[in-house]
Amino acid sequence: MSMLLGEALEFQSLKSAGPKLLNDVPEALFRPVRWVHSSEVLDIAPLLSGGELLLSGGQALAGVTAERQAEYVRELAARGIAALALETGPALPFVPAAMLDVAQAAGLPVIELSQVVPFVGVMQEINSILVSESVEHLQRGDQASHAMAAELAHGGGLDQLLAVLAERTGASVRLVSPSGLTLGAAGGAFPADGTATEGSASAREPAFTANSTPTADDGGSVTMVDVPVRGVLAARLELHLPDGGDGSLARVAGERSVDILGLALLQRMPPGLKELAGIELMRAINSGGQHWQLHQLGPASGFPVDGHVAAVVIRSTGSGHLRPAVDALLREHVAHSASYANNAELIALASLSDGAALSDGAATRRALMEALRNLEVPAGSVIAVGPLGRGIAEAPWSLSEARRALDLTPAGKGVVDADTLAVELLAQEALDPATREGFVQRQLGAVVEHDRLKKSELMRTLSVWLDTGCNTAQAARELHLERQSLHHRLQRIFELCGGDPRGNGRLAALHLATRLARV
Repeated sequence: MSMLLGEALEFQSLKSAGPKLLNDVPEALFRPVRWVHSSEVLDIAPLLSGGELLLSGGQALAGVTAERQAEYVRELAARGIAALALETGPALPFVPAAMLDVAQAAGLPVIELSQVVPFVGVMQEINSILVSESVEHLQRGDQASHAMAAELAHGGGLDQLLAVLAERTGASVRLVSPSGLTLGAAGGAFPADGTATEGSASAREPAFTANSTPTADDGGSVTMVDVPVRGVLAARLELHLPDGGDGSLARVAGERSVDILGLALLQRMPPGLKELAGIELMRAINSGGQHWQLHQLGPASGFPVDGHVAAVVIRSTGSGHLRPAVDALLREHVAHSASYANNAELIALASLSDGAALSDGAATRRALMEALRNLEVPAGSVIAVGPLGRGIAEAPWSLSEARRALDLTPAGKGVVDADTLAVELLAQEALDPATREGFVQRQLGAVVEHDRLKKSELMRTLSVWLDTGCNTAQAARELHLERQSLHHRLQRIFELCGGDPRGNGRLAALHLATRLARV
């Protein structure tokens, strides 16, 4: 169901393009490729699921700013694609150094294709092989799952279920809890008694830190699959493969066994009522539940009805694996919290105060944001903290505002405060696109046109300068410019928009226009 990137580059249809790896990403040629896709669309990242080798002719990239090129790379890295292959030629003579720097930092291999080849032929040759392998692996994965279901029906425990999986995949298998405890194991050299104690080194290691296939100590590889129980990440399945093992089969069989293992865990460790209430509360908040639901579920899961709350949203390729670290951070900084992992998104609700002074909740929210900024997350991840909700009934609104803030924020921008995007969020909700665009054009049309023709960044310069309260020194630092260079840019901006806005009453209008342009 996948092949290695190095193997894909050896296919004649792709080899004739003269592929050359441009950056030094560790183990780049050993990355699994699950599909080959081609696209000239810059906003393609949300349509990808990870593991793709993306082919691009580079025409669209050649016509955008360096900032948009960098954002394109960050978005692809955040989706977990295997590699980006760019065709160089008249439109894009070379891959920009800034793109390579971003790709290197994000761990995304970039390949230059120096010769023109028909991308359709490349996709047909490689994808036809991937499809054939996929069918076979799915069949064998289903067989393993059915055998495990039969074992569970006859009273088998976790070790017996994992033994079936080990036999079917040729892997050593174990199931590890979020705290690092080995819940069950089969087929390999794990701790002698099959478990880890809370004081042991293996228990202290963070169990869920990556979603990858790292190299095992014996030279093989390790495939890891999350096992949720009722929406809660309950364990991780590890399949340790020897050299030459079939990693694709292990991954498919592991994914097919998730439901069976979840059922076995539920029988062994049923969640408590408070935990179940917390899960249902997050589901209700996620779906915009009615006030009466929230008023019932909130206190049952530890949230006071009238206490101040704020939602946190994390979008990341490793969102499920981040949950233990996020939960630990929330426990340290707020009185009570609940979280819920859903695909590439992790959502959480923090109780910031018990209904006392609003300032108390605001102060706790600021401290929480600072802690989130220090959280280690995969490259390309982005976190948003919603506005302060006055009571559990406003939790869905806080969550919605956090998500809308993320939609306005490029991938990889760290922690976003929804309150700082209040103008953009209000404009998005209250003004139609034509009204927003018309206002921007009237206020800053000449600046926008200058950027388009000269490939300059005057709009970004003006936006940063205004956001800093017209503080030239701070704006220069944020833009990584010399003060004199910033002064020159500002002088050009003032010429284009009718003078220094600090002296003609247009400051507020121009600031609003720069912010509407982001929507």
